[in-house]
Amino acid sequence: MYDFANSGYTTVVITAVFGAYFVSVVCENQPWATFAWTAALSISYALILVTGPLVGAWADAHAAKKKLLLLSTIGCVVFTALLAAVSPGQAAFALVLIVASNYFFGSGENLIAAFLPELADSRAMGRVSGWGWAFGYLGGLCALGICLYYLMYSGEEPRRAVPVTMLITAAFFALAAVPTFAFLRERAVPQGVFVDPWRRVLETLKESERYRDLRRFLVCIVFYQAGITAVVSLAAIYAEQVMKFSMRETITLILVVNVTAAVGAFGFGYVQDSIGHVRAVAITLVGWIAMVVLAGATQSVAGFWVAANLAGLCMGSSQAAGRAIVGYLAPPARLAEFFGLWGLAVKAASIFGPLTYGAVTWLFAGNHRLAIFATGLYFVVGLFLLGGIDVERGRQQALPA
Repeated sequence: MYDFANSGYTTVVITAVFGAYFVSVVCENQPWATFAWTAALSISYALILVTGPLVGAWADAHAAKKKLLLLSTIGCVVFTALLAAVSPGQAAFALVLIVASNYFFGSGENLIAAFLPELADSRAMGRVSGWGWAFGYLGGLCALGICLYYLMYSGEEPRRAVPVTMLITAAFFALAAVPTFAFLRERAVPQGVFVDPWRRVLETLKESERYRDLRRFLVCIVFYQAGITAVVSLAAIYAEQVMKFSMRETITLILVVNVTAAVGAFGFGYVQDSIGHVRAVAITLVGWIAMVVLAGATQSVAGFWVAANLAGLCMGSSQAAGRAIVGYLAPPARLAEFFGLWGLAVKAASIFGPLTYGAVTWLFAGNHRLAIFATGLYFVVGLFLLGGIDVERGRQQALPA
């Protein structure tokens, strides 16, 4: 249920509504606006990258994942609600709130992921992770649907209606997260004395030969997740700036894409358990490459709709598969720490993925097509790195740890 609750934030704030609103209304289409948006996201991901191992190690030492998850949820809800106070011209204020809200969202994402191995055995991680991502996309669909209804029937122009959607999103997150904190149990056992998490991370990196398949997959994640984060963060901006979509058209598109993503996450979880983890991720990366080529080349609305829904299908599939593989390869006694390492890889990717897109648009006179082709290269590198990973060997290496 937590995936259902928190996905409204990324869907409404990062993907569909506030990003495009920031560029067109808050910054009044200044040439630096897209770069500023991506820079704010990169800063928040850098903060998560630095603190992720600390949070994970503390959670392991004190069996406190649930407590920290509650704090991160409150932080994201509060700063999302404050986005309603942003007015045209207040770019700096908006960026500070985006950094803060996205930091708390990302920290919570790491913590909820660490519960996965407690909820599913190794044979079912693909399915359970797929369920989580599918419910997440359904949650994003519900939150975005409520916001679209308000935008269509409130009678307010977008610059007045968008701030209200920030309040709707914050309230949705808070209410939908209640069942998680009511019913989810902390099954972990305190690990004893708290140790310097960065020292432990460095020790893990030094021992990386022992977990070489996990290490290689984390590097693979860094690259392909850079492409995913860029697509998610810039989708509405691309639709508005290149395809000339209105806000209602953009939200409608992303609503449909969320359905596609939910189907991909739910269905592909079963496929992953059947055909194997690596093959499943490879299929999704080929799909991402095809999506980038189509989105960057098409001049038609129909072609862009096809590309967007292919992105949704691949997004649900690849993210569910990636989280399940990390859970399968991580040493059981150090789950929160290794999911912190997973978060480290994802957030490292999130720093330079969107920033690459933003820098290209700034340097090449707002050329968004060139920017999406540039970020598409990350999927190619990720597909190359995926070769040579043996998940069964990696599982055996992790079990004695």
